Amino acid sequence: MKVSRIATVGAVSGIAVLALSVPAFAHVTVQPEGTAAKGGYAVVAFKVPNERDNASTTKLEITFPADQPLASVMPQPVSGWKAEVTKSKLDKPLEVHGKQIDEAVTKVTWTADGKGIEPGFFQKFPVSVGTLPADADQMVFKAIQTYSNKEVVRWIEVPQEGQDEPDTPAPVLTLSAPEGDGHGHGASDAKSDDKGDDKAASDQKNTAAEASASGDGSDTTARVLGIVGIVVGAAGIGYGVLAGRRRDSGASA
Repeated sequence: MKVSRIATVGAVSGIAVLALSVPAFAHVTVQPEGTAAKGGYAVVAFKVPNERDNASTTKLEITFPADQPLASVMPQPVSGWKAEVTKSKLDKPLEVHGKQIDEAVTKVTWTADGKGIEPGFFQKFPVSVGTLPADADQMVFKAIQTYSNKEVVRWIEVPQEGQDEPDTPAPVLTLSAPEGDGHGHGASDAKSDDKGDDKAASDQKNTAAEASASGDGSDTTARVLGIVGIVVGAAGIGYGVLAGRRRDSGASA
């Protein structure tokens, strides 16, 4: 009995250790650097992990959705990689800033100049895109990852809501709500400016009142001093006249 229990415990422990030792599978994903708002521009980064321990990732192909064409796609330079942008004619031209655009980027391919993404590492590939669709909640990209041993992994399965994640899911970019056009912010600024103007006007009135009060006080002081001076002067004159008379009277005696 004891031997059986020990064997069972050992088997369970072995399974647990094996489960912990198996690395979690990572996928090619896409995330915005900041926000990706509907109808706007954004910088998105495709994150590519290396899932092999005996080969490096040397090539990445990202296919853009044909039903959501983007007029502007500009990859950011990545050290050790060469980017190639592929454009295709559109069945229906796009209107961007009043101009008709008859072609759009359908694929971006990165090819490693050196070792690529080695085992145990990942690499981000940033891209500036726009304008994003205004009537969609997400964009699905298809990615093809090529290894140095010629193995190719196709991340092209579209995840379905309510179902388990597929083995090789395609990168999905979730779009956020449209950003404001700035009118609200401008109105707020205008109100703030109005308040600032009112405060400035009030301050000017207060300053003027204080200046006026100060001026009135100065005038009053000047007047008082003037009157005092006149009185003192008159008193001095009177004293001088009286002293003169006393001298004259003494001399006559």
